[in-house]
Amino acid sequence: MELEKTNRMNALFEFYSTLLTQKQMNYMELYYADDFSLGEIAEEYGVSRQAVYDNIKRTEKILEDYERKLHMYSNYIVRAQLLDRLERHVTKEYPQDQIIAPLLAQLQEIDE
Repeated sequence: MELEKTNRMNALFEFYSTLLTQKQMNYMELYYADDFSLGEIAEEYGVSRQAVYDNIKRTEKILEDYERKLHMYSNYIVRAQLLDRLERHVTKEYPQDQIIAPLLAQLQEIDE
């Protein structure tokens, strides 16, 4: 399984898991987070390997569709990059500032 795809699916799952059915959440968590094989998941739930595969592929498309519509993950990435740039600038240009540094810390805590 491609690491980049796994990381993306895990990230999308973090943002949108509550919008999935319980079965979709279980299959995705076992497959992507716990690295179960399709056969292991099928055995665990008493279904065919093909049924698990179909459910996971459908759920991947659902997660990508949520992201396409809501942009929660991509906005998070952009926000993190901007906060990183801001932090570097503040640290370099305003290291003793009593207002900017605490506000920046509060912004960083929001996304954690």
